[in-house]
Amino acid sequence: MGGDLKTMVIRPLTTDDLGALVALEAANAPAPWSEGVFRNELAAENRIYLAADEEGVVGFAGAMLVADEAHVTNLLVDPAWRRRGIGFELMRSLIEAAVEAGARHLTLEVRSRNEAARALYARVGLAPVGVRQGYYGDDDALILWAHDIDGDEYLARLR
Repeated sequence: MGGDLKTMVIRPLTTDDLGALVALEAANAPAPWSEGVFRNELAAENRIYLAADEEGVVGFAGAMLVADEAHVTNLLVDPAWRRRGIGFELMRSLIEAAVEAGARHLTLEVRSRNEAARALYARVGLAPVGVRQGYYGDDDALILWAHDIDGDEYLARLR
């Protein structure tokens, strides 16, 4: 189990984290990414990947930047570390980094049955705008968007 998060930092992911990422995904994601996929994502110019580090990677988040949009590619927190605000801190930091990189809008897909993730995303201002039927094979995806994430009102909401 984890500690009290006093030493947790949100930092950029690096290739030194590949082993931890692959292990975390393999243990917790229904369709885990391979080391090669992570390596390619970390090397891509239009990507942002962050780690929640508490004496090791306990969660991570990523986004792809296209024009003025940030598309969240993934967010995962180790189950032993959930319900401590790590997911929110990762999202907040990811959004701030995306805004710094020029993003004005934020989007992602989430499993329709993932209530915890949907609550987190609502907390950061993402709202459903559509459904991708069968996107996850066993579940539909809700398409979520937040606009004007670079505005003072939106950024104040995150703090």
